[in-house]
Amino acid sequence: MGLAFRELGDGPPLLLLNGYAATKDDWDPGFLEALGGASRVICPDHRGIGGSPALPGETTIAAMAADALAFADALELGVFDLAGWSMGGMVAQELAATAPDRVRRLALLSTDHGGSDAVLADPAVWARLTDHSGTPREQATRLLGLIFPPELGAVIDEQFGEIVAAARAALPEDTLFAQERAIDAWHAAPHGERTARITAPTLVAAGTEDVVIPSANAGLLEGALADARAQTFPGGGHAFMAQVPADLAAAINGFLGR
Repeated sequence: MGLAFRELGDGPPLLLLNGYAATKDDWDPGFLEALGGASRVICPDHRGIGGSPALPGETTIAAMAADALAFADALELGVFDLAGWSMGGMVAQELAATAPDRVRRLALLSTDHGGSDAVLADPAVWARLTDHSGTPREQATRLLGLIFPPELGAVIDEQFGEIVAAARAALPEDTLFAQERAIDAWHAAPHGERTARITAPTLVAAGTEDVVIPSANAGLLEGALADARAQTFPGGGHAFMAQVPADLAAAINGFLGR
């Protein structure tokens, strides 16, 4: 059994990889709709989360990248565009480095290049993000307060907190721990060899108010990759695609040439 996925839109394929503790159903609808106006957008679930089964072996960034490449093979995508958010951006980098002939263009959202020189979140922020304690509703409130600027996070929590809590309750805790270990390992290993193997033209986008993966990483990625340009979105948090869905999608569509 392969990865579960959803797709929408029509056009050249765009594989879209979600982040830590997120599934194919968590993407902002307006963002997907705007991307789907120009591309066939394909959103898989990573191993062990959402509708995807737990697969053999350790959950690492490299393993998730291999999963995504095998998934692209199963769909006979050939050469495709690739985008990833947060942890999904790490997986996207690994895939683009492993199979540079398969990735036409790469979009990296709210992510970093790994290694010891990546700019990490304040330890208190990371501790809150990965805190499994409390009810799903309490976890949802913590999450929304981190991935959005505080005032907006409170509004979204009031409007959608119950929905986020229900989604959170459905996540396998073992998978969350495994993803956390994968991210820690990403930051413990050097990035130079990997970034040197990424040849696809790359858009690096980030919100200026991101406290989970600080936007300074966008500039570091721009400098580390052979053909990259960074674009920041003022006032955007970690999940800035839900704040400025049309603007971000327009930037990605323009970068993809459609």
